[in-house]
Amino acid sequence: MRKLFVLITAICIFNGLTAQVKPGIEVLQEAQFKLLEGKRIGLITNPTGVDSRLKSTIDILFEAPNVKLVALYSPEHGIRGDVTAGETVGNATDARTGLPVYSLYGKNKKPQPEILPGIDVLVYDMQDIGCRSYTYISTMGLAMEAAAENNIEFVVLDRPNPLGGNKFEGQPDVEPELVSLVSQFSITYVHGFTVGELAKFLNEEGLLKEHIKCKLTVVKMKGWKRKMDFEATGLPWVISSPHVPHANTAYFYAMSGILGELYSFNIGVGYTLPFELFAAQWIDAEKLTANLNGLKIPGVRFRPIHYKPYYGAQKDVYLHGVQTYITDAKKIPLTLIQFYVMQECYKLHPDKNVFELCDSSRLSMFDKVCGTGRVREAFTKDFTVKSIEKIWDKGVDGFRKKAKQYFLYK
Repeated sequence: MRKLFVLITAICIFNGLTAQVKPGIEVLQEAQFKLLEGKRIGLITNPTGVDSRLKSTIDILFEAPNVKLVALYSPEHGIRGDVTAGETVGNATDARTGLPVYSLYGKNKKPQPEILPGIDVLVYDMQDIGCRSYTYISTMGLAMEAAAENNIEFVVLDRPNPLGGNKFEGQPDVEPELVSLVSQFSITYVHGFTVGELAKFLNEEGLLKEHIKCKLTVVKMKGWKRKMDFEATGLPWVISSPHVPHANTAYFYAMSGILGELYSFNIGVGYTLPFELFAAQWIDAEKLTANLNGLKIPGVRFRPIHYKPYYGAQKDVYLHGVQTYITDAKKIPLTLIQFYVMQECYKLHPDKNVFELCDSSRLSMFDKVCGTGRVREAFTKDFTVKSIEKIWDKGVDGFRKKAKQYFLYK
């Protein structure tokens, strides 16, 4: 009987029957797609656009009897997730539906009028991971601009923020010269929004180009609460990009992704633990572990690790460093972890300046994801977290208060 119970439970979980949260696509479906009825639809999505039973939003809308899906729009990594990080996505034809696929990660990051022929509504359905530097939310904002400029409605099918809805970290003011797809809009680095809430914020706060506004509708989730981590939703996690295989990878991305832009450290990309590691050939793993644990940073512990990446720039190079373990996700200062690592590495190895070890071209990418060059400039004076805390925290409390006006969930 116990084996039968376990089997039935496993089947229910796979079928999405135990999900506590219904994503926007399921809420739209329950309402018989009335919002889109009789309109020509363009869909911006990728493999994360699925219902709780893992059926693609592409197929759901394509098969809906009262919906006319006419075009697909692809972000970074491709409409079906078949393009690696940073590679240009080309226009194509979707093999399953025969629909045209237009790239939003090639020459143009924003939909141009020529790829919006006859579109009445642009629908957005993709899983975000809660960080400003994740390009999908930049794609959403640029598509909202295009919708406003071309008198097209914009609909967001909402999804959970895997970091929950209460974390806000990292100064929100992106310097104009550093605006890019990894910092397209002035929001905190860890932003606390669902994509639907973020869309409302961008629209109403005048953050779109020339303060333009689109006709926006957010199809809310059912059952999601701000305190939820992704596991609590009961929804299946679909790999959102090649190095974000699990929902909790979103936490590690926030902890190491900024430093990862330098390539001075390996952060687990190329190995089996993407974003969970900090390693280099010259690091004394045991001493670094002791130093970091000695700081007693809330919500995190470290252990020494030694490994060889299987691919990438440091393929087959023996590296030494630390693996991070989250003990309390609510307490951990996510984005500062990478700066604590740099601080302690510099104490142990003062001849190894990570900003000098990298190619000079990487410095601009570091600044872009930070949204400012002031963080790097301040940190390199003495390599202490204390030197950047006021810069990194500036404006966060005010942003959080403003953001609450756009919360759709408690």
